[in-house]
Amino acid sequence: MQARVYVSLKPSVLDPQGKTICSALNELGHRSIADVRQGKVFEITLDDSVGLEEAQALLQSIAHEVLANPVIEEYRVELQPANQK
Repeated sequence: MQARVYVSLKPSVLDPQGKTICSALNELGHRSIADVRQGKVFEITLDDSVGLEEAQALLQSIAHEVLANPVIEEYRVELQPANQK
């Protein structure tokens, strides 16, 4: 089973890297870009023996405890069974 965990700063948290990227894009002529928020994506492969509910619980726990700082970041978990691409 494949999973993706998306981690990004909460909207209330300043994102200086996103602002820098936005400025760079504007300077390159992409003037329609008004804002950029940067984040992280983790691609995780789970053993085939893990069930859907167990995988969801495991990934939620890992995202909350390890991959994200819940004080300043939010996350979302997407599961994709191995037979889908």
